[in-house]
Amino acid sequence: MFELKGKSALVTGAGRGVGLGIARALAVQGARVVINDLFPERAAEACHPLRQQGLAAEHCAFDVTDYAQVSAAVGALGTIDILVNNAGIPGVEGMELKQFIDTTPAEWRPQVDLNLYGTLNCTHAVLPGMRDRGWGRIVMVSSDAGRAGSGAGVTVYGSCKAAAVQLVRNLSQEVASLGVTVNAIALGPMDNLPDEYAKWTVRAIPVARMGRPDDAGAAVVYLASEEAGWVTGQLLAVNGGMNPS
Repeated sequence: MFELKGKSALVTGAGRGVGLGIARALAVQGARVVINDLFPERAAEACHPLRQQGLAAEHCAFDVTDYAQVSAAVGALGTIDILVNNAGIPGVEGMELKQFIDTTPAEWRPQVDLNLYGTLNCTHAVLPGMRDRGWGRIVMVSSDAGRAGSGAGVTVYGSCKAAAVQLVRNLSQEVASLGVTVNAIALGPMDNLPDEYAKWTVRAIPVARMGRPDDAGAAVVYLASEEAGWVTGQLLAVNGGMNPS
């Protein structure tokens, strides 16, 4: 089950962390994986250990917020059967936690550009090919911040992630008859949190540990598989039991 031989997958923001874990999981299942990152050297370095394991991996650096770059890259890569929209500014590592009243419009723009427009750009670029081939899998990497309320200072981030989930719900209805599924995973606290946050965060997780990249990878492999062909428009919480719905 969940074999992906013969499929090509593009994972954005996969030069490290969760994205790299997702790329590795897809490659282990037989997919040809394209690792995207904003920085060419990081994308290339991420590919190296996968290739050493005999996995099919290549790299492609582009800025997901620039539609022209995205379109050119997708055109050069050829067939993309699976798109994982992972690139984004994380809730703690890539931004300062602030109450919304203390933020400025200048601080909102990078969040919206990367977490929402990046997803729109990549999804729009791969859809024509998926439509023409009659098969495709699109997976958005969202967050519990976009699924449940929080007073932790991630209001803009969570709003962008929630918007991407609504893209999943609406787009899935448009493309289901074309053989394309669109789903999302909502990640809980991951093991890339700084220690000062992780110490108190882990106490709220029922399974008593932080999430790992391979947790995200396993969920994405399922949603990308042939076996998940009857699953679309869904948000799968991968969060150790936090915020049950």
